[in-house]
Amino acid sequence: MRCVRYLLFVATSLHLSLPAHAQATLVTVGTVAELHSAIDAANSAGGNRAIMLRDGTYTINDTLYINAPNISIVGASGNRQSVVIQGDAMSSSARIGNVIRVAASNFKLQDVTLQRSGWHLIQVVGEADADSTVIRNCILRDAYQQMVKVSNNPATPNVTGDNGLVENCIFEYTAGIGPQYYIGGIDAHGSKNWVVRNNTFRSIISPSGTVAEFAVHFWDGSANNIVEKNLIINCDRGVGFGMDGKPNNGGIIRNNMIYHAASAGQFADTSVALVESPNSQVYNNTIIMDNSFPWAIEYRFGSTSGVLIANNLSNKPVTSRDGATGTISKNLSNAIAAWFTNKSNGDLHLALAVSGVVGAGQSIAALTEDFDGQARPSNSVDIGADQLTAATASPLPPTNLRVVTP
Repeated sequence: MRCVRYLLFVATSLHLSLPAHAQATLVTVGTVAELHSAIDAANSAGGNRAIMLRDGTYTINDTLYINAPNISIVGASGNRQSVVIQGDAMSSSARIGNVIRVAASNFKLQDVTLQRSGWHLIQVVGEADADSTVIRNCILRDAYQQMVKVSNNPATPNVTGDNGLVENCIFEYTAGIGPQYYIGGIDAHGSKNWVVRNNTFRSIISPSGTVAEFAVHFWDGSANNIVEKNLIINCDRGVGFGMDGKPNNGGIIRNNMIYHAASAGQFADTSVALVESPNSQVYNNTIIMDNSFPWAIEYRFGSTSGVLIANNLSNKPVTSRDGATGTISKNLSNAIAAWFTNKSNGDLHLALAVSGVVGAGQSIAALTEDFDGQARPSNSVDIGADQLTAATASPLPPTNLRVVTP
């Protein structure tokens, strides 16, 4: 009965998300052959199909090519661990390069696990104007390159994959380290108006050679993307906007928790980077780096101007490099482990009402809630990703106690 109710809920929500003239045909599959057949039929019909997968492991024979709009692939049970779509190997010699290749708009992936690819788990083909991709409540793991790639064509820079949403997903390497350095979580070229929120990124770590790519990276003409409320644990680099010669414009990085253990890889780098990224905002993130890298947030090059970096709580400083400029305000860089619930597990919620943190931040117009979605009072903003509530606040013990004998 639960499964039937879930199918009805998903079918209804998919129908509501389609244009008024379109109604999705619902198809349920349970084998690899049925999955390939359903996608071929959806493409031939011009899209508007919702493909529901019964629980099981689907080891595909070829990339799943999405070439028509309004196609959805959804786990029928709602349990993302119970529906696995996989390639043959996480290897440069894998026969399956991409598990899913999306070359049309309004593709949705929900409640499934993707794993084992020679290239990417999902490639969104921005050069085909594939807009409005939604990836929700999925597990993405063990790709030989970046897990989600949004590509572009430099010859047609105005044709890009825009308006995407990635939420409530897990990105991870199950071995605790990646297979090579050319790996990342989300790597997006030229993309605009994406939202990446409420995800967990784990162990995107290079084993040798040089540093891995970011857990989340928007660059190469990207603009106005939001990266918020994500948990990033033991990744070589956290969130990046822009790259040398491949700029980004605008966008917000806020309310993220980022932790890097001392023992997690040999190429630890910055947690947040603005590189040729004017008008970007980085605020109310909590960053603890137990490695030897010297700063938590960097903004770099003269083209990086007009940025706002505020209310960030870390144990490493904010650093300007190569002439970058902006407004740097209310950042605190002397955090210690005792301030947090469980630093070693990446739980950077405030455990104490720390003076200089609680109520010490500045009001920012777009800052209305914290990492957990709790409201932030505009006149009493806490520094960092967590807004301490009265129910969980514990004051720091006094430091001026004296023993008075009668």
